[in-house]
Amino acid sequence: METKPGQAYGIVVFTAAIILAFLFLVNFFNISYPISVSSRTVSGELSVVGEGKVDVVPDTATIQAGITAEGRTVQEVESKINEVNNRLIDSVSKLGIDKKDIKTTNYSINPSYDFTPNGRNNISGYAGNAALTITVRKLELVPKIITAATEAGSNQVYNSGFTVDDPSKYREEARNKAIQNAKEQAQKLAKDLGIKLGRIVNIVESPSGGPVPLFRQEAGLGGAPAPDIQPGTQTITSQVTLYFERR
Repeated sequence: METKPGQAYGIVVFTAAIILAFLFLVNFFNISYPISVSSRTVSGELSVVGEGKVDVVPDTATIQAGITAEGRTVQEVESKINEVNNRLIDSVSKLGIDKKDIKTTNYSINPSYDFTPNGRNNISGYAGNAALTITVRKLELVPKIITAATEAGSNQVYNSGFTVDDPSKYREEARNKAIQNAKEQAQKLAKDLGIKLGRIVNIVESPSGGPVPLFRQEAGLGGAPAPDIQPGTQTITSQVTLYFERR
């Protein structure tokens, strides 16, 4: 069968149009060669939460010692505060407290005013405040430190709490207990469900609970017997989630 010139021309134009349309689609959708299709099957997982706790006796105490003073001038107030401050530092240092564990956390002096009937405020004097934070690493010294600070002239002394100086090893112990707890629960759950567990594919640890100060105890002032200090115990916790393969 003979193809007429007009028909041949139409076929060429049609074929070219198809090719151009295909190339346009390839370029528009950014298709690259070779084109391949792959699939991946993820096996089911079983997740179990475990908890671990460790009770720890605190080994560090924090004592706050406040100093207040009043005077007619700023210099007078400074002198009074510095006198008590230096005497306090000297007293607790003699008990074995390192200078690096004594920190000034507040120091301020403000004017005091007299209010007159004519509405004018006249400065009548000055009042100052200072505060020292003392870290005690031998708990048996806490009563002696409180007594020494009071006798040195501090008018407000209190034990702001007990903590664990280095809780990292206890956190690790709590974490290990949490992991073991999760494994035991997973084995029991797998038995109840009639499934078998594979390897652990992921582990996530939630923020752990660390030691926190237990209390604030006000100290008695001069002449009172030394307070009986009991640090008690603190609980360090860990929570982990284990993800097991299901077979």
